Amino acid sequence: MMKIEEVLALVRPNINQLTPYSSARDEYKGETGIFLDANENAYGSPIEPWMNRYPDPLQVQVKEKLSSIKKISSEHIFLSNGSDESIDVLLRTFCNPGKDEVIILPPTYGMYEVAGRIHDLQVKKVLLDDAFQPDVTEILNQITSKTRMIFFCSPNNPTGNLMDAKRIKKILEEFNGIVVIDEAYVDYANTFSWIQELKKYPHLVVLQTFSKAWGLAGIRAGMTFAHPQIIAVMNKVKMPYNVNSITQERLLQAMDNQAFVESAIQQTIREKKIMIQELKQLKSVKTIYPSDANFLLVQIDQANVVYQQLIEKKIIVRNRSRVEKCNDCLRITIGTPKENKTLLETLSKITN
Repeated sequence: MMKIEEVLALVRPNINQLTPYSSARDEYKGETGIFLDANENAYGSPIEPWMNRYPDPLQVQVKEKLSSIKKISSEHIFLSNGSDESIDVLLRTFCNPGKDEVIILPPTYGMYEVAGRIHDLQVKKVLLDDAFQPDVTEILNQITSKTRMIFFCSPNNPTGNLMDAKRIKKILEEFNGIVVIDEAYVDYANTFSWIQELKKYPHLVVLQTFSKAWGLAGIRAGMTFAHPQIIAVMNKVKMPYNVNSITQERLLQAMDNQAFVESAIQQTIREKKIMIQELKQLKSVKTIYPSDANFLLVQIDQANVVYQQLIEKKIIVRNRSRVEKCNDCLRITIGTPKENKTLLETLSKITN
């Protein structure tokens, strides 16, 4: 089992030596006064008077409220401009360009590979098995002294299924690097969050997002949970004002209305069950893969043709047919009852 000292030893040497940028709001944290320190426009803004001021660089109020919801202290929380920023910051923190490598498990979220290649890292791929579960033996075989990070997505995108916890724990216990578990869709799953395992595994990093169940994709806000010393290094590496004031304000409002979020989750789960039953009636549908998320991966005859015909009807799903192990598959987000009914009626007409 790794110790936090061993985890911190993985941080890039130049990051360890980095003196982070100190913003005006880092140096003075008060909320009242005559602010003449940040070269802001003293006359306000043409939209809202307060928008002339820089946001809190560490999002203290948001983290305090999120801390009570997630039942974990604020020092374990990093907020970002979407989870994609957290992925980028983690790679910048722990992986040496042109030298180190990461492991991803296709089919999976595409940004892991894109971000890895942007940082000039070797991206090793270990395909999920036929049940879309991690191949632990092959993952362990692929690990070398240059392997810095392994990405799990659970529930997985685009397949929708939860990863087997025992398999992930096996990697956590045997891999001496950073294990990232992306829980973007965990709110739709009847499962625990890996956040509760952070104290046991100091090399574990958990990603979540406000974009899915919280319904806030438009304001771009991601959550990262990790050991406080990992969070401290990430705060050194991130851009000074990475989460803007409007986003912070909206997050505080949203977290005061958890009842709406929970209601939307339950409606989505109910609609997913209906969708599964209705899709099973279509002869063109070959497989509906088990889903713990707010979408279904559906194998359907001539998926490319069906996709284009749906586009012509202004019904947009995601064609995943070119993704590894997803031949002839469409990924269908669960919509409102009216949207789902329209999709099903259209599919019935064009495929049966």
